[in-house]
Amino acid sequence: MLPPYSGESPDADETLRKPPKSNNNDFIKNALTNFQYQISTHPRFWLFTFFLFFQLVVLIFTRNSPFPFSVHSPPSPLPHFPTEISVFADIQRPHEGGNVIYPFGDSECEYGRVYVYDLPSKFNKGLALLTCDDLDPWKWQCGLVTNDGYGKKSTELAGILPGNLSEAWYRTNQFSSEVIFHYRLLNYRCRTNDPESATAFYIPFYAGQAVGKYLWTDEIENRDLLSNKLLKWVQRQKYWKKYKGLDHFLTLGRITWDFRRLGDPEKLWGSTFLNRPQMRNVTRFTIEKAPWDANDISVPYPTGFHPHSVEELRQWQNFALSYNRTSLFTFIGAARGDIDSDFRSRLMSYCRNESDSCRVVDCAVIPCSNGSSEIQKALLSSDFCLQPKGDSLTRRSVFDCMVAGSVPVFFWRRTAYTQYQWFLPEDPGSYSVFIDPEAVRNGTASIKDILKSYSKDQVRKMREKVVETIPRIVYARPSGGLGTVKDAFDIAIEGVLKRVKDENEWKEYVDLHS
Repeated sequence: MLPPYSGESPDADETLRKPPKSNNNDFIKNALTNFQYQISTHPRFWLFTFFLFFQLVVLIFTRNSPFPFSVHSPPSPLPHFPTEISVFADIQRPHEGGNVIYPFGDSECEYGRVYVYDLPSKFNKGLALLTCDDLDPWKWQCGLVTNDGYGKKSTELAGILPGNLSEAWYRTNQFSSEVIFHYRLLNYRCRTNDPESATAFYIPFYAGQAVGKYLWTDEIENRDLLSNKLLKWVQRQKYWKKYKGLDHFLTLGRITWDFRRLGDPEKLWGSTFLNRPQMRNVTRFTIEKAPWDANDISVPYPTGFHPHSVEELRQWQNFALSYNRTSLFTFIGAARGDIDSDFRSRLMSYCRNESDSCRVVDCAVIPCSNGSSEIQKALLSSDFCLQPKGDSLTRRSVFDCMVAGSVPVFFWRRTAYTQYQWFLPEDPGSYSVFIDPEAVRNGTASIKDILKSYSKDQVRKMREKVVETIPRIVYARPSGGLGTVKDAFDIAIEGVLKRVKDENEWKEYVDLHS
């Protein structure tokens, strides 16, 4: 946390130690004498004086200049939201021209500014699957770029949500973070079009879409084709060469393991993008990180909730907190019969046997990937939601659960605790429950008994903490965010800017004193 700002005036003590008044003539005479002395004893003083004078002239000229390059020109207007039927509108267009996109001043961008590379479209927009603009359980790419990554409006929730709250809900693809981050950064208040003034550089490469289209095929060499071309492109850029990518970052729309193909011939999943030496210094936002790689930063999975305003956000928080919950816990998922000792199958059976306390949504029966209203009903109606591992250690359902104001119950610490430290409360026990999966398997622990052991007051406090966390784990719909309330995007970008700024300052300090 930054130290509190002191509002005390620097002149506060000056009244206690002001020098006696002197004659004006004496003052001028002493000043000239001192000036002559400085020149005679310090030859560099002339150079320093000239530098100050030149800066003053430049400042006066730019403040009064009528030319468009003035950094004091008014910001370009924010673009209107594209219509729902448009698929990935040209979001570069509103920002043509001008040195700085939104010149709010350094006080508004304390960690610096971001320069967004204008990549050839084959690295991002050209990858979009335009034949389907809504979620499809059989085509994971569907809806990825619709409404700038947010997806189509979720009309099915209108019947269970009050007033206009359903307007904040979308059918969002869980792999769309690379599109959402790109769109938000193009409209970010601390974006600059002048790379010389940038603290960090964003590479808007849709790596998840590039590798995803080949993950379930035998065309292994194609998984690396576009990422290799991207690395060649970025290495030719002047600003990459300065720190070898240390001040560059990007977003991976899929989990980190989809970009770390192992050498074992039996393990040919994914690409080798993150294994490449050029990626060693680059920071990556990803929905699931590798625990040993400090350059992987886990960001929340995109959920369907994208508030348009702070008021809408507060309305949802109040609604989720006050909702009448009739079930102790819920489990939403599908059993995996193809996996030995599948824990989700065990939870499914357990929940069905405890139907008086647990509400089940079987995703093998109900299409969970399509944003079913049954999921929202189950989460809103339950105090707790069971969160085992997904196909990997993490799952989007964790964030669906928390957005609904339900307390997540984890069975693996890497599902959340060691993943999303920038976004979740520091104390895991303040917002969640942890149960040893082995104790559940061998019958020495009862999920129902553990959850019933929490008093109503304890459950209320945990749910309050969950609801308090909602702004930090959602992606707001306005291109400029929610202003004073920081969402997941704001937290992620400020975090990486601060990290890059600190690293650059340390490197410059070491170079200066080496």
